[in-house]
Amino acid sequence: MKLSAELRAFTARLGHDFSDPALLVRALTHSSLSSDTRPDNQRMEFLGDRVLNLVIAEAVLERDAAATEGQLAPRLNALVRKETCAEIAREIDIGAVLKLGKSEQMTGGRRKAALLGDAMEAVIAAVYLDGGFTAARDLVRRLWSARLDTVEADARDAKTALQEWAQARGQTPPSYSEIARSGPDHAPVFTVEVRLQSGETERAEAPAKRRAEQAAAEALLSRLTG
Repeated sequence: MKLSAELRAFTARLGHDFSDPALLVRALTHSSLSSDTRPDNQRMEFLGDRVLNLVIAEAVLERDAAATEGQLAPRLNALVRKETCAEIAREIDIGAVLKLGKSEQMTGGRRKAALLGDAMEAVIAAVYLDGGFTAARDLVRRLWSARLDTVEADARDAKTALQEWAQARGQTPPSYSEIARSGPDHAPVFTVEVRLQSGETERAEAPAKRRAEQAAAEALLSRLTG
């Protein structure tokens, strides 16, 4: 199989030259375009997620030999979560080469965090199947290098900090509720409210529910500790 100029440019951004280009094509094929003769990337996403977790677990262990499991787990979670995968997918512009059905194209599929995160994991699997574990590890460590340097700050996110604040005062963990959702399906805006057992609340809006939760927690924590 010969890759298009667009996909050749993507492999250059990725930093891996595929011996079997069909693996890359499958990794970029969303289920909205799949068929009996054109498999989608869901199985590869499953594999890529496991490869990513192993590589990142190895990396965070190496970077802090004194860290406990309780310190390592949040760092791992921050680095492998879908939002982080989507951010890196945007950095290498996976959206430009995703193979989508017309319905997904029309509803902004190339910008959806879930699709981008899934595709990033599938691409990791494609590199693993094409070049082995060393090639996949080199890819992940290169693309995630900046985040590995800052992960300790990222791991202690606002939700975690607010929960620790509440528990230190004998309260149950904060609760989060989706209050409203607006905007079109391809660009929704979520309004989330966080509430403490003691009655304090705060609301925030964001294009992803998790980000709205983080923003609400950050706003409440700032008010409580400011």
